[in-house]
Amino acid sequence: MKVLITGGKGMLGRTLQAVLKEHELIIADLPDCDITDGAGFHRFLAAAAPDAVIHCAAMTAVDKCESEVDFAYKLNAVGSLNVAAACHRQGVRLIAISTDYVFGGELDRPYHEFDVAGGAHTVYGQTKFAGEELIRRHCPDHVICRISWLYGAGGPSFVHAMLKLADGTRPELKVVADQHGNPTSTLAVAGQLRNILAHPELVGTFHMTCEGEATWYEFAQEIFRLAGVKQEVRPCTTAEFPRPAPRPLNSRLEKRMLRLCGLPPMPDWHDALAEFMKAEFPR
Repeated sequence: MKVLITGGKGMLGRTLQAVLKEHELIIADLPDCDITDGAGFHRFLAAAAPDAVIHCAAMTAVDKCESEVDFAYKLNAVGSLNVAAACHRQGVRLIAISTDYVFGGELDRPYHEFDVAGGAHTVYGQTKFAGEELIRRHCPDHVICRISWLYGAGGPSFVHAMLKLADGTRPELKVVADQHGNPTSTLAVAGQLRNILAHPELVGTFHMTCEGEATWYEFAQEIFRLAGVKQEVRPCTTAEFPRPAPRPLNSRLEKRMLRLCGLPPMPDWHDALAEFMKAEFPR
């Protein structure tokens, strides 16, 4: 199968290149391909003639989206519209990556795919939800995959940031303990995307985070334990670390569609993190 990956040079895109080696891969990323140029992307897609597109390209700098609103909408919403329209016109299946930020984060349980999205409190979440809706309207042959708390080879990620901060110069690190989510490996996501590619009949929205939940504080503790790093970590509240973009207190995602469609479950986050740390930071 010939698969085109937008944002193929990013963290998830790099993992996809390593995992999907059985397919013929085409990397669509700047400066060769700009998804905000609708006509240009249409020509790029026509020349590549893939069977499927995995759309990873996005503006993911959450705080930066708050100050560069127009650019965030141009990339995350209009860019997704351009990809969706080109795929539909050319009969190409579209698999698009989205985020837990499309939800408001107030629910007291994990969000599943049938919960109503669109209550985002951040520009990032609003633009990604706009992108989702444009994909639904303009490319019926689509799968939208929501992920969160992502880390992968080369970063940037929370894992890399924590290990960089634990350089011996800080007696303790304060890490937020009132936000809950599913730490998720790009390897786990790439493996599930391989399953999606193998089932062309699948359409709709799927959650693809690792199983199990943690706070950022618990996530950091496990990172340091696996790395064999002795670093004092102290829990703190979200209010102690105000950011331009408010972080959702609940980022947990239930993988209901994977279960209903008979696809393999995502790995537990502890196991996925242990596998990643062994490969990325061998002791």
